[in-house]
Amino acid sequence: MAPPPIRGLDHVVLAARDMAAMLAFYEGVLGCPLERKLDGIGLHQLRAGGQLIDLIPADAPAVRAARNMDHFCLRLDTWDEPALRAHLAAHGVAAGPTERRYGAEGDGPSIYIEDPEGNVVELKGPPD
Repeated sequence: MAPPPIRGLDHVVLAARDMAAMLAFYEGVLGCPLERKLDGIGLHQLRAGGQLIDLIPADAPAVRAARNMDHFCLRLDTWDEPALRAHLAAHGVAAGPTERRYGAEGDGPSIYIEDPEGNVVELKGPPD
């Protein structure tokens, strides 16, 4: 039996202890618009290009207690490092050094940042 054909990532779910801070970061800093909200479970779904970043309260029954994710990567359409760093700094977000890293489309520039809950987010530019 052949494995299923994988098209790509659909969404990432992050448990949020401070939903307001997480929404401010993903909406305000990274520009991911709120697409859908399910008040019954406190879920906020934010559009990140063709994928979603889901934020759910950390105390929701469906949240697993242990974390096991190192980071996730958001692919940027363009790479203007001075503008990106200035934008992040204006929002009080510290960015690590720019390094060339391999991703789904090949090697390209990327930096690591952290969201308000300490999740590591890689921001990756177009491949070389």
